[in-house]
Amino acid sequence: MRIGFDNERYLARQSEAILQRVGEFGDKLYLEFGGKLVFDYHAARVLPGYDPNVKMRLLKLLKDKIEIVFCVSARDIERGRIRGDFGMTYDMATLKTLDDLRDEGLPVAAVTINRFSGETAALKLKTKVERRGVRVYTQGEIEGYPNDLDLIVSDEGYGKNAYIETAKPVVVITGAGPGSGKMATGLSQLYHDQRAGRQAGFAKFETFPIWCLAVDHPVNLAYEAATADLGDFNMVDPFHLTAYGVTAVNYNRDVENFPILQSIVGRILGGGGRMPHYQSPTDMGVNRAADGIVDDGVVREAARQEIIRRYYRHHWEHTVGVEEKSSLERVKRLLGRVGAKPEDRRVVPPARDAARQAEAHGKGHLGVYCGAAIELPTGAVVSGKNSPLMHSGSAAVLNAIKTLAGIPDSIDLLPPAIVRDLAHLKQEALGQVA
Repeated sequence: MRIGFDNERYLARQSEAILQRVGEFGDKLYLEFGGKLVFDYHAARVLPGYDPNVKMRLLKLLKDKIEIVFCVSARDIERGRIRGDFGMTYDMATLKTLDDLRDEGLPVAAVTINRFSGETAALKLKTKVERRGVRVYTQGEIEGYPNDLDLIVSDEGYGKNAYIETAKPVVVITGAGPGSGKMATGLSQLYHDQRAGRQAGFAKFETFPIWCLAVDHPVNLAYEAATADLGDFNMVDPFHLTAYGVTAVNYNRDVENFPILQSIVGRILGGGGRMPHYQSPTDMGVNRAADGIVDDGVVREAARQEIIRRYYRHHWEHTVGVEEKSSLERVKRLLGRVGAKPEDRRVVPPARDAARQAEAHGKGHLGVYCGAAIELPTGAVVSGKNSPLMHSGSAAVLNAIKTLAGIPDSIDLLPPAIVRDLAHLKQEALGQVA
Protein backbone atom coordinates (compact mmCIF):
# COMPACT_ATOMS: atom_id res chain seq x y z
CA MET A 1 0.00 0.00 0.00
CA ARG A 2 1.28 3.44 -0.92
CA ILE A 3 2.00 5.98 1.81
CA GLY A 4 0.64 9.51 1.58
CA PHE A 5 1.36 10.84 5.08
CA ASP A 6 4.58 11.29 7.07
CA ASN A 7 3.95 11.11 10.83
CA GLU A 8 7.39 12.37 11.88
CA ARG A 9 7.14 15.43 9.70
CA TYR A 10 3.66 16.12 11.00
CA LEU A 11 4.67 15.71 14.64
CA ALA A 12 7.57 18.14 14.26
CA ARG A 13 5.41 20.84 12.62
CA GLN A 14 2.39 20.35 14.89
CA SER A 15 4.34 20.46 18.16
CA GLU A 16 6.23 23.54 16.95
CA ALA A 17 2.95 25.29 16.11
CA ILE A 18 1.45 24.53 19.54
CA LEU A 19 4.50 25.88 21.40
CA GLN A 20 4.50 28.98 19.20
CA ARG A 21 0.83 29.57 20.07
CA VAL A 22 1.66 29.31 23.79
CA GLY A 23 4.23 32.07 23.35
CA GLU A 24 1.59 34.38 21.91
CA PHE A 25 -0.41 34.35 25.14
CA GLY A 26 2.17 34.28 27.89
CA ASP A 27 1.54 32.03 30.85
CA LYS A 28 -1.12 29.57 29.74
CA LEU A 29 -2.82 28.10 26.67
CA TYR A 30 -6.06 26.16 26.89
CA LEU A 31 -6.02 23.90 23.84
CA GLU A 32 -9.30 22.23 22.90
CA PHE A 33 -8.61 18.84 21.32
CA GLY A 34 -11.36 17.94 18.86
CA GLY A 35 -11.94 14.52 17.33
CA LYS A 36 -10.65 11.24 18.72
CA LEU A 37 -7.68 11.35 21.05
CA VAL A 38 -6.77 7.72 20.33
CA PHE A 39 -7.61 5.23 17.59
CA ASP A 40 -8.46 7.85 14.94
CA TYR A 41 -9.13 5.39 12.15
CA HIS A 42 -10.94 7.91 9.97
CA ALA A 43 -7.73 9.92 9.68
CA ALA A 44 -5.75 6.72 9.06
CA ARG A 45 -8.07 5.78 6.20
CA VAL A 46 -8.01 9.13 4.40
CA LEU A 47 -4.31 9.83 5.07
CA PRO A 48 -2.54 6.49 4.34
CA GLY A 49 0.43 6.22 6.67
CA TYR A 50 -1.22 8.25 9.44
CA ASP A 51 -0.74 6.63 12.84
CA PRO A 52 -4.20 6.30 14.47
CA ASN A 53 -2.54 7.16 17.79
CA VAL A 54 -0.37 10.02 16.54
CA LYS A 55 -2.18 12.49 18.83
CA MET A 56 -1.04 10.45 21.80
CA ARG A 57 2.51 10.59 20.40
CA LEU A 58 2.13 14.36 20.07
CA LEU A 59 1.10 14.65 23.71
CA LYS A 60 4.09 12.56 24.76
CA LEU A 61 6.39 14.90 22.82
CA LEU A 62 4.96 17.79 24.85
CA LYS A 63 4.73 15.76 28.05
CA ASP A 64 6.78 18.17 30.18
CA LYS A 65 4.64 21.14 29.15
CA ILE A 66 1.09 19.77 29.28
CA GLU A 67 -1.68 18.72 31.59
CA ILE A 68 -4.95 17.18 30.46
CA VAL A 69 -8.49 18.03 31.49
CA PHE A 70 -11.07 15.47 30.37
CA CYS A 71 -14.70 16.55 29.85
CA VAL A 72 -17.89 14.52 29.77
CA SER A 73 -21.54 15.56 29.77
CA ALA A 74 -23.72 14.42 32.68
CA ARG A 75 -26.65 14.13 30.27
CA ASP A 76 -24.71 11.75 28.00
CA ILE A 77 -23.79 9.60 30.99
CA GLU A 78 -27.36 9.53 32.28
CA ARG A 79 -28.92 8.47 28.99
CA GLY A 80 -26.23 5.83 28.31
CA ARG A 81 -24.92 7.44 25.14
CA ILE A 82 -22.72 5.06 23.12
CA ARG A 83 -19.44 5.87 21.36
CA GLY A 84 -19.61 4.36 17.89
CA ASP A 85 -15.91 3.45 17.66
CA PHE A 86 -15.72 1.35 20.84
CA GLY A 87 -19.39 0.54 21.41
CA MET A 88 -18.90 1.86 24.96
CA THR A 89 -21.08 4.13 27.02
CA TYR A 90 -19.54 7.55 27.68
CA ASP A 91 -18.81 6.77 31.33
CA MET A 92 -16.90 3.61 30.39
CA ALA A 93 -15.13 5.45 27.54
CA THR A 94 -14.05 8.09 30.08
CA LEU A 95 -12.52 5.46 32.36
CA LYS A 96 -10.82 3.74 29.41
CA THR A 97 -9.28 7.00 28.18
CA LEU A 98 -7.99 7.79 31.67
CA ASP A 99 -6.39 4.35 31.78
CA ASP A 100 -4.83 4.89 28.33
CA LEU A 101 -3.40 8.25 29.39
CA ARG A 102 -2.05 6.79 32.62
CA ASP A 103 -0.42 3.91 30.73
CA GLU A 104 1.34 6.45 28.49
CA GLY A 105 2.53 8.42 31.51
CA LEU A 106 0.54 11.52 30.56
CA PRO A 107 -0.64 13.78 33.40
CA VAL A 108 -4.40 14.21 33.88
CA ALA A 109 -5.14 17.32 35.94
CA ALA A 110 -8.84 16.64 36.33
CA VAL A 111 -12.10 15.32 34.93
CA THR A 112 -14.97 17.77 34.67
CA ILE A 113 -18.57 16.57 34.43
CA ASN A 114 -20.45 19.32 32.60
CA ARG A 115 -24.16 20.16 32.41
CA PHE A 116 -24.47 18.51 35.81
CA SER A 117 -27.70 18.71 37.82
CA GLY A 118 -27.34 15.87 40.29
CA GLU A 119 -27.57 12.90 37.89
CA THR A 120 -27.05 9.58 39.72
CA ALA A 121 -25.01 7.99 36.93
CA ALA A 122 -22.69 11.03 36.86
CA LEU A 123 -22.14 10.78 40.61
CA LYS A 124 -21.22 7.11 40.23
CA LEU A 125 -18.66 8.02 37.57
CA LYS A 126 -17.31 10.76 39.84
CA THR A 127 -16.67 8.20 42.57
CA LYS A 128 -14.93 5.78 40.18
CA VAL A 129 -12.66 8.50 38.78
CA GLU A 130 -11.75 9.80 42.23
CA ARG A 131 -10.79 6.29 43.28
CA ARG A 132 -8.27 6.39 40.44
CA GLY A 133 -6.69 9.37 42.14
CA VAL A 134 -8.00 11.98 39.66
CA ARG A 135 -9.79 15.16 40.78
CA VAL A 136 -13.36 15.57 39.56
CA TYR A 137 -15.25 18.85 39.10
CA THR A 138 -18.97 19.19 38.37
CA GLN A 139 -20.15 22.20 36.42
CA GLY A 140 -23.80 23.15 35.99
CA GLU A 141 -25.34 24.54 32.82
CA ILE A 142 -25.46 28.33 32.50
CA GLU A 143 -28.98 29.48 31.73
CA GLY A 144 -29.20 31.26 28.39
CA TYR A 145 -25.87 29.84 27.12
CA PRO A 146 -24.45 30.92 24.67
CA ASN A 147 -26.60 34.00 23.93
CA ASP A 148 -26.96 35.80 27.27
CA LEU A 149 -23.48 37.36 27.29
CA ASP A 150 -24.12 39.54 30.33
CA LEU A 151 -24.86 36.46 32.42
CA ILE A 152 -22.27 34.15 30.85
CA VAL A 153 -19.32 36.51 31.36
CA SER A 154 -20.07 37.28 35.00
CA ASP A 155 -19.62 35.86 38.47
CA GLU A 156 -23.04 34.22 38.09
CA GLY A 157 -21.98 32.57 34.83
CA TYR A 158 -18.41 31.35 34.32
CA GLY A 159 -17.62 32.73 37.77
CA LYS A 160 -19.82 30.10 39.44
CA ASN A 161 -17.71 27.29 37.98
CA ALA A 162 -14.87 26.00 40.11
CA TYR A 163 -11.41 26.93 38.84
CA ILE A 164 -9.42 23.85 37.78
CA GLU A 165 -5.92 24.19 39.18
CA THR A 166 -3.15 23.44 36.69
CA ALA A 167 0.59 24.07 36.69
CA LYS A 168 1.80 23.46 33.11
CA PRO A 169 1.75 26.05 30.30
CA VAL A 170 -0.47 23.94 27.99
CA VAL A 171 -3.78 22.56 29.25
CA VAL A 172 -5.19 20.07 26.74
CA ILE A 173 -8.98 19.94 27.02
CA THR A 174 -10.39 16.80 25.48
CA GLY A 175 -13.59 14.87 25.96
CA ALA A 176 -15.66 11.73 25.58
CA GLY A 177 -17.27 13.03 22.38
CA PRO A 178 -19.15 15.95 20.82
CA GLY A 179 -21.10 18.05 23.29
CA SER A 180 -18.86 17.21 26.24
CA GLY A 181 -18.37 20.90 27.10
CA LYS A 182 -14.74 21.28 26.06
CA MET A 183 -15.04 24.86 24.82
CA ALA A 184 -17.14 25.98 27.79
CA THR A 185 -14.54 24.51 30.13
CA GLY A 186 -11.72 26.36 28.38
CA LEU A 187 -13.56 29.68 28.37
CA SER A 188 -14.51 29.29 32.03
CA GLN A 189 -10.83 28.80 32.86
CA LEU A 190 -9.96 31.85 30.78
CA TYR A 191 -12.48 33.94 32.75
CA HIS A 192 -11.00 32.93 36.10
CA ASP A 193 -7.44 33.57 34.91
CA GLN A 194 -8.36 37.03 33.65
CA ARG A 195 -10.05 37.92 36.94
CA ALA A 196 -6.91 36.84 38.81
CA GLY A 197 -4.58 38.84 36.55
CA ARG A 198 -3.05 35.80 34.84
CA GLN A 199 -2.29 35.85 31.11
CA ALA A 200 -3.93 32.99 29.22
CA GLY A 201 -5.31 32.16 25.80
CA PHE A 202 -7.52 29.66 24.03
CA ALA A 203 -7.03 27.70 20.79
CA LYS A 204 -8.51 24.70 19.00
CA PHE A 205 -6.79 21.62 17.61
CA GLU A 206 -8.85 19.67 15.09
CA THR A 207 -7.54 17.59 12.21
CA PHE A 208 -10.48 18.05 9.81
CA PRO A 209 -11.33 19.87 7.73
CA ILE A 210 -7.77 20.72 6.72
CA TRP A 211 -7.95 24.50 6.40
CA CYS A 212 -5.39 24.96 3.60
CA LEU A 213 -6.84 22.29 1.29
CA ALA A 214 -9.62 23.25 -1.10
CA VAL A 215 -13.26 22.98 -0.06
CA ASP A 216 -13.79 20.22 -2.63
CA HIS A 217 -10.55 18.35 -1.90
CA PRO A 218 -11.56 14.69 -1.33
CA VAL A 219 -9.98 14.69 2.16
CA ASN A 220 -12.26 17.53 3.23
CA LEU A 221 -15.26 15.97 1.49
CA ALA A 222 -14.55 12.71 3.35
CA TYR A 223 -14.96 14.70 6.57
CA GLU A 224 -18.41 15.77 5.35
CA ALA A 225 -19.23 12.11 4.68
CA ALA A 226 -18.10 11.19 8.20
CA THR A 227 -20.43 13.80 9.71
CA ALA A 228 -23.33 13.35 7.29
CA ASP A 229 -25.65 12.51 10.18
CA LEU A 230 -24.84 15.89 11.78
CA GLY A 231 -25.36 17.82 8.55
CA ASP A 232 -21.92 19.45 8.76
CA PHE A 233 -20.46 20.90 5.61
CA ASN A 234 -17.22 22.63 4.64
CA MET A 235 -17.16 26.23 3.51
CA VAL A 236 -14.76 29.07 2.82
CA ASP A 237 -14.16 30.95 6.06
CA PRO A 238 -15.65 34.38 5.25
CA PHE A 239 -14.01 36.03 8.28
CA HIS A 240 -10.56 34.84 7.20
CA LEU A 241 -11.14 35.93 3.61
CA THR A 242 -12.24 39.40 4.72
CA ALA A 243 -9.42 39.86 7.22
CA TYR A 244 -6.52 38.55 5.13
CA GLY A 245 -7.70 38.05 1.56
CA VAL A 246 -6.75 34.37 1.94
CA THR A 247 -9.05 31.44 1.20
CA ALA A 248 -9.25 29.02 4.12
CA VAL A 249 -11.66 26.15 4.77
CA ASN A 250 -13.63 25.60 7.93
CA TYR A 251 -16.90 23.89 8.72
CA ASN A 252 -20.27 25.53 9.07
CA ARG A 253 -20.76 25.30 12.85
CA ASP A 254 -17.41 26.92 13.63
CA VAL A 255 -18.18 29.73 11.19
CA GLU A 256 -21.72 30.21 12.51
CA ASN A 257 -20.58 30.24 16.14
CA PHE A 258 -17.59 32.53 15.66
CA PRO A 259 -19.37 35.87 16.20
CA ILE A 260 -20.77 34.64 19.52
CA LEU A 261 -17.43 33.16 20.56
CA GLN A 262 -15.68 36.34 19.50
CA SER A 263 -17.99 38.38 21.72
CA ILE A 264 -17.57 36.06 24.72
CA VAL A 265 -13.77 35.95 24.57
CA GLY A 266 -13.62 39.65 23.76
CA ARG A 267 -15.53 40.41 26.94
CA ILE A 268 -13.38 38.07 29.00
CA LEU A 269 -10.12 39.53 27.76
CA GLY A 270 -11.33 43.11 27.56
CA GLY A 271 -11.13 43.36 23.81
CA GLY A 272 -13.93 45.87 23.43
CA GLY A 273 -16.42 43.16 22.60
CA ARG A 274 -14.09 41.52 20.07
CA MET A 275 -11.59 38.69 20.38
CA PRO A 276 -7.95 39.81 20.51
CA HIS A 277 -5.49 37.77 18.41
CA TYR A 278 -8.15 36.05 16.29
CA GLN A 279 -9.92 37.53 13.28
CA SER A 280 -11.47 34.25 12.09
CA PRO A 281 -12.33 30.73 13.28
CA THR A 282 -9.41 29.51 11.16
CA ASP A 283 -7.10 31.73 13.22
CA MET A 284 -8.18 29.84 16.33
CA GLY A 285 -7.04 26.51 14.94
CA VAL A 286 -3.60 24.97 15.36
CA ASN A 287 -3.65 22.44 12.54
CA ARG A 288 -0.58 21.34 10.57
CA ALA A 289 -2.01 18.13 9.10
CA ALA A 290 -1.31 19.37 5.58
CA ASP A 291 2.41 19.46 6.40
CA GLY A 292 2.33 15.69 6.86
CA ILE A 293 0.88 14.99 3.39
CA VAL A 294 3.69 13.75 1.14
CA ASP A 295 1.64 12.37 -1.77
CA ASP A 296 -1.52 14.26 -2.64
CA GLY A 297 -2.59 11.68 -5.23
CA VAL A 298 -2.51 8.88 -2.68
CA VAL A 299 -4.59 10.75 -0.10
CA ARG A 300 -7.09 11.90 -2.74
CA GLU A 301 -7.76 8.32 -3.79
CA ALA A 302 -7.89 7.11 -0.19
CA ALA A 303 -10.44 9.82 0.61
CA ARG A 304 -12.55 8.83 -2.40
CA GLN A 305 -12.54 5.26 -1.12
CA GLU A 306 -13.56 6.47 2.33
CA ILE A 307 -16.56 8.34 0.89
CA ILE A 308 -17.65 5.13 -0.87
CA ARG A 309 -17.19 3.22 2.38
CA ARG A 310 -19.33 5.80 4.20
CA TYR A 311 -21.98 5.44 1.51
CA TYR A 312 -22.33 1.73 2.24
CA ARG A 313 -22.27 2.38 5.98
CA HIS A 314 -25.09 4.92 5.76
CA HIS A 315 -26.96 2.68 3.31
CA TRP A 316 -26.88 -0.18 5.82
CA GLU A 317 -27.84 2.09 8.74
CA HIS A 318 -30.78 3.48 6.74
CA THR A 319 -31.87 -0.06 5.77
CA VAL A 320 -31.97 -1.24 9.40
CA GLY A 321 -33.72 1.95 10.50
CA VAL A 322 -31.04 3.65 12.62
CA GLU A 323 -30.20 6.46 10.19
CA GLU A 324 -32.26 9.03 8.30
CA LYS A 325 -32.43 8.93 4.51
CA SER A 326 -31.11 12.51 4.42
CA SER A 327 -27.70 11.29 5.63
CA LEU A 328 -27.54 8.74 2.83
CA GLU A 329 -28.54 11.38 0.28
CA ARG A 330 -25.74 13.68 1.47
CA VAL A 331 -23.14 10.97 0.93
CA LYS A 332 -24.61 10.20 -2.52
CA ARG A 333 -24.05 13.83 -3.48
CA LEU A 334 -20.48 13.66 -2.20
CA LEU A 335 -19.86 10.63 -4.42
CA GLY A 336 -20.86 12.76 -7.38
CA ARG A 337 -18.55 15.59 -6.30
CA VAL A 338 -15.50 13.29 -6.30
CA GLY A 339 -16.57 11.50 -9.48
CA ALA A 340 -17.00 8.12 -7.80
CA LYS A 341 -19.54 5.31 -7.99
CA PRO A 342 -20.33 2.71 -5.31
CA GLU A 343 -18.79 0.06 -7.58
CA ASP A 344 -15.43 1.87 -7.59
CA ARG A 345 -14.37 0.12 -4.39
CA ARG A 346 -12.39 -3.04 -5.25
CA VAL A 347 -14.16 -5.26 -2.75
CA VAL A 348 -17.66 -4.49 -4.03
CA PRO A 349 -17.82 -6.69 -7.20
CA PRO A 350 -16.34 -9.78 -5.44
CA ALA A 351 -18.74 -9.33 -2.51
CA ARG A 352 -21.70 -9.13 -4.89
CA ASP A 353 -20.44 -12.20 -6.78
CA ALA A 354 -20.27 -14.11 -3.50
CA ALA A 355 -23.88 -13.12 -2.72
CA ARG A 356 -24.98 -14.37 -6.14
CA GLN A 357 -23.16 -17.66 -5.55
CA ALA A 358 -24.90 -18.09 -2.21
CA GLU A 359 -28.26 -17.51 -3.87
CA ALA A 360 -27.47 -19.86 -6.78
CA HIS A 361 -26.67 -22.66 -4.35
CA GLY A 362 -29.56 -21.82 -2.05
CA LYS A 363 -27.16 -21.45 0.88
CA GLY A 364 -28.45 -18.27 2.43
CA HIS A 365 -29.52 -17.90 6.05
CA LEU A 366 -33.25 -17.44 6.72
CA GLY A 367 -33.75 -16.72 3.01
CA VAL A 368 -31.16 -13.93 2.93
CA TYR A 369 -28.18 -14.13 0.59
CA CYS A 370 -25.19 -11.90 1.11
CA GLY A 371 -21.48 -11.75 0.39
CA ALA A 372 -18.45 -10.03 1.88
CA ALA A 373 -14.95 -9.30 0.66
CA ILE A 374 -11.65 -8.18 2.19
CA GLU A 375 -8.72 -6.56 0.42
CA LEU A 376 -5.44 -7.83 1.87
CA PRO A 377 -2.24 -5.76 2.15
CA THR A 378 -0.89 -7.75 -0.80
CA GLY A 379 -3.69 -6.40 -2.99
CA ALA A 380 -5.47 -9.77 -3.18
CA VAL A 381 -9.20 -9.76 -2.56
CA VAL A 382 -10.74 -12.62 -0.57
CA SER A 383 -14.50 -13.14 -0.36
CA GLY A 384 -16.99 -15.14 1.69
CA LYS A 385 -20.69 -15.95 1.41
CA ASN A 386 -23.31 -16.59 4.03
CA SER A 387 -24.80 -19.98 4.72
CA PRO A 388 -26.93 -21.67 7.36
CA LEU A 389 -23.61 -22.28 9.15
CA MET A 390 -21.89 -18.90 8.99
CA HIS A 391 -22.35 -15.21 8.14
CA SER A 392 -20.57 -13.92 5.03
CA GLY A 393 -18.37 -11.56 7.05
CA SER A 394 -17.16 -14.39 9.26
CA ALA A 395 -16.54 -16.58 6.21
CA ALA A 396 -14.49 -13.81 4.57
CA VAL A 397 -12.34 -13.38 7.70
CA LEU A 398 -11.63 -17.12 7.88
CA ASN A 399 -10.82 -17.24 4.17
CA ALA A 400 -8.48 -14.26 4.57
CA ILE A 401 -6.65 -16.00 7.43
CA LYS A 402 -6.26 -19.12 5.30
CA THR A 403 -4.94 -17.09 2.38
CA LEU A 404 -2.38 -15.24 4.52
CA ALA A 405 -1.28 -18.47 6.21
CA GLY A 406 -1.09 -20.44 2.95
CA ILE A 407 -3.71 -22.99 4.09
CA PRO A 408 -5.41 -24.79 1.17
CA ASP A 409 -9.06 -23.91 0.60
CA SER A 410 -10.05 -27.55 1.02
CA ILE A 411 -8.97 -27.55 4.68
CA ASP A 412 -11.50 -26.22 7.18
CA LEU A 413 -10.00 -23.73 9.63
CA LEU A 414 -12.81 -24.52 12.08
CA PRO A 415 -14.37 -28.00 11.96
CA PRO A 416 -18.06 -27.81 10.97
CA ALA A 417 -19.08 -29.50 14.24
CA ILE A 418 -17.56 -26.65 16.28
CA VAL A 419 -19.30 -24.02 14.14
CA ARG A 420 -22.61 -25.85 14.53
CA ASP A 421 -22.18 -25.99 18.33
CA LEU A 422 -21.47 -22.25 18.42
CA ALA A 423 -24.52 -21.55 16.26
CA HIS A 424 -26.63 -23.72 18.56
CA LEU A 425 -25.34 -21.81 21.60
CA LYS A 426 -26.19 -18.44 20.04
CA GLN A 427 -29.62 -19.42 18.77
CA GLU A 428 -30.93 -21.77 21.44
CA ALA A 429 -29.17 -20.63 24.61
CA LEU A 430 -28.63 -16.91 23.94
CA GLY A 431 -31.59 -16.27 21.64
CA GLN A 432 -29.44 -14.55 19.01
CA VAL A 433 -29.53 -14.83 15.23
CA ALA A 434 -26.53 -16.89 14.11
